Amino acid sequence: MKIVGITGRSGCGKSSATKFLAQQGYPCIDADQVAREVMLPGSPCLAQLQEQFGADILDETGALRRRLLADRAFATPEGTRLLTELTQPEILRRIEADLQCAQAAGAELAFVDGAVIVGSPFQARCDELVLITAPYEVSVQRICARDGIAPEMARRRLDAQTPLEQLRAAATVEIANDGTPQQLQTRIRELLQTLRKEEHG
Repeated sequence: MKIVGITGRSGCGKSSATKFLAQQGYPCIDADQVAREVMLPGSPCLAQLQEQFGADILDETGALRRRLLADRAFATPEGTRLLTELTQPEILRRIEADLQCAQAAGAELAFVDGAVIVGSPFQARCDELVLITAPYEVSVQRICARDGIAPEMARRRLDAQTPLEQLRAAATVEIANDGTPQQLQTRIRELLQTLRKEEHG
């Protein structure tokens, strides 16, 4: 089974691409969703996070106070690194389990959608890495529409993410999402044809 990573910066249309692939019947794993799930009550990560960032990061019901954790973890580079070290193994374990299920079900291609694949241990697991790109201001407009925030906030968020050049250097394929949703779907169909040819070539 070929594992294809899908990455891109905020507002590039990564989730539109993944949604279309899922509609075509391909297994798609949302790494960002998995990252949220490892923070839910009952996850083994929470006790470790409490040890490092304080018992009060959980409320009375055992739910994570996300903002409080973010404030503490992202306050220093060490805190950010620690947060990654504590959560990443569990995230990767769950993604691997999902991939094994897809393989057991006979899938020839599986897609993993994640903003932070590049630079993570998972990058090495990807046979192909597809980068979805969009013009900067188009991404800003999409983020504003999606999250209901001001353009200034959207720009700040984009500027804090992995630089496009770094993503381009890691990617094996780039798909420009600079037109209509239909144009994006056409480009993804072409990608699928290429990937299937390689699979059977």
